[in-house]
Amino acid sequence: MQAWRTFQVSQLKKRMQIINDNVGKNIPIVSGRMKDEYECTLKVKSKKTSTEMSDATNGSIPSAELENLKLENGVGDQPPSSPTPPTPKTPNSASPMTFNEAFKAFSKFGDPKSDGKHITLSQSDKWMKQAKVIDGKKITTTDTGIYFKKFKVLKITKDDYNKFLEDLAKNKKIEVDEIKNKLSSCGPPGFTGVTPGKAGSAFDRLTDTSKYTGSHKQRFDETGKGKGIAGRKDLPDASGYVSGYQNKDTFGKK
Repeated sequence: MQAWRTFQVSQLKKRMQIINDNVGKNIPIVSGRMKDEYECTLKVKSKKTSTEMSDATNGSIPSAELENLKLENGVGDQPPSSPTPPTPKTPNSASPMTFNEAFKAFSKFGDPKSDGKHITLSQSDKWMKQAKVIDGKKITTTDTGIYFKKFKVLKITKDDYNKFLEDLAKNKKIEVDEIKNKLSSCGPPGFTGVTPGKAGSAFDRLTDTSKYTGSHKQRFDETGKGKGIAGRKDLPDASGYVSGYQNKDTFGKK
């Protein structure tokens, strides 16, 4: 038995020697067993090679390869990035405008064909209302109409508009510079500076018991709490007293 095992071991060593000698050579394999042994040897050699490379580098990437990776990824030596430029303001923001810019903007409001050099009475009233110059008390649209129509034209230039403001301020005893400051700081056309309030929901309106009428009103008390079955049915009075009797449960207590 021992001799047979020794023979098998010697035969296996010969096959392994043949496989090792023929690794990488295009030599046909004659049996399935030798083919399996050949593939197993290739796996062992491949695993050994990768282990040796890992030990040589101590599990780290060589510095030369690491530098190449940095350069490919754009992470190499680069100058510090420049600061992000500020975001430009949108036209809808209430940024301060000059009087001339505001005049040009409002003279084009509602009139896409306007050249921005002439303004109408309606555009002027829109501008003054947005700037709170027309408040309905000190200055009204009647006042602006009277002084604007002195020019006897539908549109006036910027110079004539300055004369219009001076005439209006003189008669209303207001500084013309105060009016111009309001007109310059009101923002572009259509800017109100406030967020519209949210309307009440239909659910709140429909569940408000204080607005109920008729038989629905009888189903809730003053605090809005439901009365239950007493609010839905007319329960008979079985106490024995007639309706409207005011001395109920007072017998024998006097």
